[in-house]
Amino acid sequence: MEQDIQDFIQYLHREKQTSANTEVSYERDLRKMREFLYAQNVTEAEGVTVTHLNAYVMYLEKKGRKPATISRSIASMKAFFHYLEKIRKINANPAEKLKAPKIEKKMPAILSTEEVTLLLEQPCGNTPKELRDRAMLELLYATGIRVTELISLKITDLNLQMEYVTCTDGHKERIIPFGDVARDALKRYIEQGRPQLVENESCPWLFTNCTGQDMSRQGFWKLIKSYGKKAGITAEITPHTLRHSFAAHLVSNGADLKSVQEMLGHSDISTTQIYSQAGQGRIREVYLKAHPRG
Repeated sequence: MEQDIQDFIQYLHREKQTSANTEVSYERDLRKMREFLYAQNVTEAEGVTVTHLNAYVMYLEKKGRKPATISRSIASMKAFFHYLEKIRKINANPAEKLKAPKIEKKMPAILSTEEVTLLLEQPCGNTPKELRDRAMLELLYATGIRVTELISLKITDLNLQMEYVTCTDGHKERIIPFGDVARDALKRYIEQGRPQLVENESCPWLFTNCTGQDMSRQGFWKLIKSYGKKAGITAEITPHTLRHSFAAHLVSNGADLKSVQEMLGHSDISTTQIYSQAGQGRIREVYLKAHPRG
């Protein structure tokens, strides 16, 4: 079954042009399924039945896995066995009728505009690191790109004159605009900060760590945590916080969901719709504070 999984991942990459993150998730889910099936003495895909897969889902539930995790695992199994059915490795898809648990969509953590301003103003010095940090934070909030996309940006992905950045997720490309504030921060960093961080002129990355090497997600996570603490923000801040705040603030100020979906790179608009709820929550909060009988 291991070879079947590897063939499936290659199929996703080659035919479906899925992102690296998606492929890693599928492979992780399917290997966990394979381990369970091997323990049941089921080693070939042809021998897998709906009973085996239902038993695996029950096993995940007993292990206390979250509904979102179980739902993702079921989606991975459905896609995998559909592929095997398509190439005629199996006669029928045993995962076809598996039902995913209901997932309660939780509102993501969102900063207020005042908190965002406080956070972005923390790196206010002229050292190369502070110029870099200010540019990163401004660009993240201005575009809503993912942290992985931010640290993977190349100098050639940035167009300062036209004020947009090009992001590539797998084989999908999207162009996202940004404003004057982010442009000015980026311009200062590129002219005054980056040359002191990057010794090798051939380095393609827009942002690097302080030794001129690739920046890691963990490095940025520590960076944003430290500035959040410095700003006195008590809310939990993660690398995704500015992305959520970007989307919620756009929607609450009248941006249409379709445009926000395209900027965020969501494949399904239902994922973007959660930010509408954030706007409704804000309206209710204002009402309760301002209405005489609220």
